[in-house]
Amino acid sequence: MRIGSTNSSDEKWMRYAMGLAERAKSSGEIPVGSVIVKNDLLISEGWNCPIGHLDPTAHAEIQALRAAGQSLKNYRLKDTTLYVTLEPCVMCMGAISHARVSRIVFGASDPKRGAAGSALQLATADFLNHRITVKSGVLADECGNILKSFFLERRQTGKIMF
Repeated sequence: MRIGSTNSSDEKWMRYAMGLAERAKSSGEIPVGSVIVKNDLLISEGWNCPIGHLDPTAHAEIQALRAAGQSLKNYRLKDTTLYVTLEPCVMCMGAISHARVSRIVFGASDPKRGAAGSALQLATADFLNHRITVKSGVLADECGNILKSFFLERRQTGKIMF
């Protein structure tokens, strides 16, 4: 289910996630940040670090999910909201579903790889037994600009990652 309106709590947590995206960027990683919140309290945070960790699964969402499981002493993250600056990919959506996250709020859409409504819709896929409420576009321009400036700088300096 997609919900389009925004509230100040969603913007507050997205701004926090944007700070984590900047942390990833300063490490040379693609700038994506994520936080998991329950009852408007921070449970965990994560930022992209697959290059530094030599781990293709070290996306911001996965890092936040792992930390939340440790924090809550449970791999089921019921009644939580995951905030992320970029729409989750297929891998991350699978993990989010398995963790039973209740709600995802993301900033920038990913038309090529986004699995929460852009390229694919896994939040409410019939073959999964958990449904996730999705809210897209929270501070989308600001989140998108972090990514655009990162890739523009990479192209200009010749530091292409792939």
